[in-house]
Amino acid sequence: MAQLFKPSANTLASATLVGAPLVLAVLFLGGSALSRSPYNTNVTVPIGQPVPFSHKHHAKELGIDCRFCHASVENAASAGIPSTDVCMTCHSLVWVNSPNLKPIRESWATGTPVEWVRVNRVPDFVYFNHAIHVNRGISCNNCHGKVQEMHLTWKGQAFHMAWCLECHRNPEKFMYVPKDENAEGVTPREQVFELYRKFAAGEELTEVERKLANGLPQVVPDDVIHARVKEGASLVEDRKVNVSQLDDCWVCHR
Repeated sequence: MAQLFKPSANTLASATLVGAPLVLAVLFLGGSALSRSPYNTNVTVPIGQPVPFSHKHHAKELGIDCRFCHASVENAASAGIPSTDVCMTCHSLVWVNSPNLKPIRESWATGTPVEWVRVNRVPDFVYFNHAIHVNRGISCNNCHGKVQEMHLTWKGQAFHMAWCLECHRNPEKFMYVPKDENAEGVTPREQVFELYRKFAAGEELTEVERKLANGLPQVVPDDVIHARVKEGASLVEDRKVNVSQLDDCWVCHR
């Protein structure tokens, strides 16, 4: 009887047994990398707006307090988007004929709100409260990246669940404490916005503040982790952060 399979069939079978899992692994890892890349998440991708608003110009160069535009960030779940009235507080007097501000002037004349394009969004099944984080001293840059350097705003973090849980499970590593004599008696929320004043004033920054200036989450470095974690733990207690509940599902999924 003639041989049904040539000797090369053994090689093909062996290659298939080895190659198939490798191909599946490459597809899985490639798909995972693609799903987490800026192509999908839009992290670091500037978002076009009806008006080319520059955070760098307003917050850093002019030193305007974040709360002037995001008025509800200290006491509500949403940070708030400035109304046309807020924009016209200044722009009824400066840059009044700028072509870039035409949508603002038309909004003011017609009473129709400007349709800003949302940059950061969490799924509908996720609850996030800005006020809770700001009032515990969590810097805006931890989540939103180096906002004070953005001419056109982009998303600073992808907001993956694992990324949120890293802070919720270890808040003592992320508590921001300014190291200067002016910080005494300043509330945690005031510390958050004091950082932007330092950016605007060009003052010397601490290691933690330099990280935040670059849009990196403030994580305690390994070489000082014991001292800082101890200090952070005292802040967690002082600021009444209930760590035992922070990674419960109901905290974010309500």
